[in-house]
Amino acid sequence: MSTASEHAGQAALSICEALLLALHDRGVLPEHEIVGVLRDAAASHQNAVGTDLEMAEHRSIAEMINAIIAGGTSVRRL
Repeated sequence: MSTASEHAGQAALSICEALLLALHDRGVLPEHEIVGVLRDAAASHQNAVGTDLEMAEHRSIAEMINAIIAGGTSVRRL
C-alpha cells in the first residue's frame, strides 16, 4: 500500500518531468542542460548525510534520477 508521501513524490516527479520537457520543447534548455540539472539533483542526494534510514532513502532517490538519465526516458528523447 502506498503512502501519501509516496504519492506526493510521484506527483512531484511527474510535474518536474513535464516542466523539463516543456523547457526543452520551447528551446529554453537544451538536452545537455536538462541532464545537468538531473545530475545535480542526483549528486545532492548522493552527498546527503543522515541516519541509516535517511541515507537509504537518499541513495534510492539518486538511483532513480540516474536511471532517468541513463534510460533515455521522455526527458531524453534521443
